[in-house]
Amino acid sequence: MSFMQALFGGPSQGLIGLDISSSAVKLLELGRRGERYSVEAYAIEPLPPNLVVDRQIADPKQVGEAVARALKRAGTATRSAAVAVAGSSVITKLIPMPSGLKDNELEEQIKAEANQYIPYPIEEVNLDFQVLGVSAKDKTTVEVLLAACRKEQVESRMAALEVAGLKPTVVDIEAYALENACQFLRHQMPDGGKDKTVAVVDMGASNTSLLVLHDGRPVYTRDQAFGSKQLTEDIMRFYGMSYEEANKARRMGTLPENYQSEVLTHFVTDLVQQIDRSLQFFFAASSQHGKVDQLIFAGGCALIPGADAAIQERLHIPTVVARPFAQMAVAARARPQQLAQDEATLLIAAGLAWRAFDETA
Repeated sequence: MSFMQALFGGPSQGLIGLDISSSAVKLLELGRRGERYSVEAYAIEPLPPNLVVDRQIADPKQVGEAVARALKRAGTATRSAAVAVAGSSVITKLIPMPSGLKDNELEEQIKAEANQYIPYPIEEVNLDFQVLGVSAKDKTTVEVLLAACRKEQVESRMAALEVAGLKPTVVDIEAYALENACQFLRHQMPDGGKDKTVAVVDMGASNTSLLVLHDGRPVYTRDQAFGSKQLTEDIMRFYGMSYEEANKARRMGTLPENYQSEVLTHFVTDLVQQIDRSLQFFFAASSQHGKVDQLIFAGGCALIPGADAAIQERLHIPTVVARPFAQMAVAARARPQQLAQDEATLLIAAGLAWRAFDETA
C-alpha cells in the first residue's frame, strides 16, 4: 500500500461500507440516482467474543470469514470496501504547508517533516493527508490535515478483507464516518439542523461515540468505553449464564419476567448517566453552546425498548432513534423490514459506504 493510499482513500463507484466492531461485522452498500440515495445491500454478522478487543482485530482470519458470510448473505457482487480505524488509534494534526505545491511535492515535504508531528518511527505508521484550503492567517500557506495510524491497525483490517476476497479501497476514521453519516439524519433534525445544536450518540457493544453538530457542522466529539456489553455481563451475573447464553437470550427475548425490573432498568439508568456525563464534558468545553436542541440515539443500545424515552425524560432533551434510511429506496435483496429494525446500528457503515460518492476526496 502506497503512502497516499494508507488512509482516507478516494471515491470509488461500487463500494461496500464495512464496520468491524467488537460484536459484529456490519456491511452496507449504497446506490445513488441524482441526489437520491438507495440501500442496495446490507448484512450483519455477529462476531464471537474477543475477536475484536479494544478496537483491535485479534484474529484477522476469523473476522475475514465472518465478513465472507456477511457478503454471501448480502448478495452483492461488489468487491471494493471501505473500513475504518478507531479515532483513538489515529493521530491527526493540522499543519501549514506552502501553497502552490503539486501533490507529489507536498507528499515529499510531509514525509520529510512528519517526524516532528508523529511520536512513532515513520516506518511503523501509515500516513495520509488532505488539503483543507488556504490558511485564514497566511494566504501563502494551505492548511493540511495529516493523519497517521500504526501499521498493525491498518494491516489487520486489510488482512481480514483479503480473507473475504475484498479489495481494501478506503481506510477511514470512525469519527469521520459517523460525521459523514449525519447527512442521512437531517430529515430527523429540527429545521434540518439549521441553527440547531444536535447531539448524535452512537452507543454500541463496548464503545459510545458522541458527536455534537451545530448548524450541521461538527463542534465536539468524545469516545468512552461503555455499551451493551455491560448489559450482557449484568445478565450473566444475575442469571448465572455464559456470555453466549446471555447474548442469545437477550436477542431472542427469552429472559425471565423479572429481567426488565431487576436488570434492564438499572442498565438504562447507567446508560442515561453516561450520556449525561458526555454532554456535561461538551458544555464545559464549549462556552458558545449552552443547550442541545435534540439528541439522536444510534447503535445497538438504541434498539433497547424505552431507552430513547428514558433519555428524553431524564435529560429533558427531545430524543429520537436514528433512521438514516427512512427516506431512501431499499432494494428487495436488502430486506426492507429487517433493515428498518437494524438501521440505527448502521451509521458507521453508512458513512463508509457514502465514500463511493465523495467527490471531495
